[in-house]
Amino acid sequence: MLRGMKAKEEIPPASALPAPSPTAAAVWSLYILRCSDGSLYTGVTNDIDRRFLAHQEGKASRYTRIRRPVALVYREVCGSRSQALSRECAVKALSRRRKDEIIQAFQAGPTATPPADSKRR
Repeated sequence: MLRGMKAKEEIPPASALPAPSPTAAAVWSLYILRCSDGSLYTGVTNDIDRRFLAHQEGKASRYTRIRRPVALVYREVCGSRSQALSRECAVKALSRRRKDEIIQAFQAGPTATPPADSKRR
């Protein structure tokens, strides 16, 4: 029986395989929003502009929906989705003071030195 099943399993030629979707190779980013009540929201996305607009329209997350308007205060390119999710966990574990320092360094521009705690794990 297994021999018959193996014979039916044919590998299609590479030209018959579906092309990879454009989002498969998309670059993922971490972002931090400052909500209207002063709280911070951290998330990841492969399209920050689209995601920010969704937050502004109240369609992105329950947390930001009731704390609009929001402002994008930090963004960081992470590469893959798994790297972005790992970085999100690391940033969420930081104290509020450390998050504020990272945001201030980001807003100061590229000449500012990043805080020592902001290194990737």
